[in-house]
This record gives sequence, C-alpha cells and structure tokens, in this order.
Amino acid sequence: MTAAPTSLTEAFAPISAGAGVVGAAFLGDAPAFALADGRLLIAGPGEPRSVVAHADGAILVAASDGARLLTGGDDGRVVATDAMGATEDVADEKGRWIDALAARVDGTFAWSAGRELRVRSPKGEVKTLALPSTSRGIAFFPKGYRLAIAHYNGASLWFPNAAAAPEVLEWKGSHLDAAVSPDGKFVLTSMQENMLHGWRVADGKNLRMAGYPGKTRSLSWSPDGKWLATSGADACIVWPFQGKDGPMGQSPRECGVRAQVKVSRVAFHPTALVVAVGYEDGMVLLCRLTDGAELLVRRNGEGTAQRISTLVWDAKGARLAVGDETGAAGVLTLPRG
Repeated sequence: MTAAPTSLTEAFAPISAGAGVVGAAFLGDAPAFALADGRLLIAGPGEPRSVVAHADGAILVAASDGARLLTGGDDGRVVATDAMGATEDVADEKGRWIDALAARVDGTFAWSAGRELRVRSPKGEVKTLALPSTSRGIAFFPKGYRLAIAHYNGASLWFPNAAAAPEVLEWKGSHLDAAVSPDGKFVLTSMQENMLHGWRVADGKNLRMAGYPGKTRSLSWSPDGKWLATSGADACIVWPFQGKDGPMGQSPRECGVRAQVKVSRVAFHPTALVVAVGYEDGMVLLCRLTDGAELLVRRNGEGTAQRISTLVWDAKGARLAVGDETGAAGVLTLPRG
C-alpha cells in the first residue's frame, strides 16, 4: 500500500504578478489576477498577459460574475474585464473610492462608494440605496434579488425592486465584511473588533462569535452550507451551522493549526468538505474536515512577510488561484483522481 501524499507543491505553478494581488477569478479556463497597481494579469495559455484596467489609480476591490472580473479602484471606476482582456467601464463614481464590490453569475453586480450603494442589473438598470455609513461588505442572497450590506451598527437587507425600506439588523459597532449562508437563513458580518456577528434572517436572532486573537476578514461557506470557515486565528476556525440556531451553544472546529502564524484567507472547495487555508507568512494548506487530513500547497516565505490575500477555486474545484500581498501568485491544479 502506498502512503497518502502530504504535499501538492509539485502541482502548484508559481506566477510572478509584479504587484500585490487584490483578487482573482477563473474566466473560462483562464485564471485572472487583479493587482494593486491597477493591472490585471490573465494567465491563460502561453505567457501571462498584462491588462491595464485602472491607469490612473489602484485596484481596491474585485469580484467576478463568472465571465468577467470586475474591479473597483481609487479612481472611482468599476471596470469589467473578460478572458480576452477586453475592458469596459461599467460604473463611474467621479473619483469617489469604490469601497465594496459583489457580483453574481447572471451579470448583476453591486458596489458602494461613500454612503451610497448601487446595484446594476444585466439590462443596465441601476438602483441606489442611501446608507447610514460607508460600507465595505456586500453579499447577494443565493436566491431572489436581495442584498446584505454591512455598515456601522449593523447590516441592511435590501430588495432593490421593492418600494419598501430595507430591513435593518442592529448590533452596535463597525461591521466590515458580509456573508450570506447558501440557504439564505443566516447573515454574518466581520467586525472591527476581533469577532463575528450574525443574525437569523427569519426573526433577527443575534449570533455572536468571539474569541479570535485577530480580526476576521475572510469568510467562506462549505458547499452544503453546514460549515463556515473563518480567518483571524492561528488555525482555520470552522463554525457549525447544522441547527436552527446556527453555532449558538456549539464549539467551532479547528484545522490547519500553526503556532504563532495567523490565517489570513480561507476558501471552501465548491463540492467537497475541503478548505484552502492561507497564512500571513505565505503558506497554503488544504484541510479536509472529514478526517483532518492536510496537504501542503505552497511553502511559507522563510521569514519574509508574504501574507496570502487571495484564494479562489474554479467552478469545478479542479484548480485554486493563490495570491499574496507582495505580488507572488500561482495556480494549483489538483491531480486527477
């Protein structure tokens, strides 16, 4: 009997991006990386292609609708770039920074600038919502035309096509990132404090998840919606969401434990109970929840700070795009079988 592999480093192809990686997506078969210097790097067949999306500024946020990589910059523009490198300006906030960006596969996308949130349908119709504060976190519900928006003192749930005011979920403090469970039953936000907060959508019941040694800025749901992986500790903290009260009264699981090194990014595999875990020193692991098995994808930076800023799976779960804040990137291609 052969021993199970403990490393996938030979299946990881490194890419020099040349600037910090803000986000990534697979556009068809091509991995594309959004870079802090305003460029996109599309690593299709042959040599990677550099595309200038924001010539007069930096890329701050990125999101993908599956066909395009959308980027928001400090130039106030939202730019859509396809797999061929063709760019299109799809929104312009006249110099106001794009603070948050979200997209879904039908081409709908939303962005925030200042104290306004806008959403644009595939037909180009734009709706605007005034916010109580700036927002850095937007998430679409999995079904229906509805968004969750994180802001100061809580989150808002908004139906853009409804005349009614958005439903406000209250909890004091500064709420940053937003995430909606795959079944639409829970809304979670990261906070300026070292904790997460959430609500049960049906009745607004509060869910409080504390105890992190650092800020939690990366959230990822398992494909079945029963687990939420999070960053912010020296392990990937995975909260159970099997019951009607979510994680309340239950202890989280830990995987990828590393002493003195915090997790900076997490990404659940789209079909399996496997989570990709990126660390502040550049290491990347794959952790399987069913038995705790771990596979090394990328080694650490040997003492240098190479904080993983991006982990994105393709739709089939065959490849994983990786990027860090120094401009080192790469793609893991899982061996068949």
